[in-house]
Amino acid sequence: MTTSSPPSPPPGVSPYRRTPEFTAGNTPAALLGDHATKADTWGRIVVLAGEVAYETAAIGGATMLDPATPGVIEPGVVHRVTPSPGARFYVEFLR
Repeated sequence: MTTSSPPSPPPGVSPYRRTPEFTAGNTPAALLGDHATKADTWGRIVVLAGEVAYETAAIGGATMLDPATPGVIEPGVVHRVTPSPGARFYVEFLR
């Protein structure tokens, strides 16, 4: 697994929406499979407990996210998540 973090959102973007809280048992199938944000939308994966694997070809593998390490989703980049048992997280959208 990769330990490097994706880049930070650029200055001036701010949250405008967030998902409900997800667990390993209720994460939508769409998030578990390959998907992407719109071209002008950044995302932030906020882990409240446990770990979530964030995978994208752009980072060459999976980055493990935890409460101290949020994930940053770049606009239009195909990615997927895999929450560990006991994980709780949500996704915040920014533009």
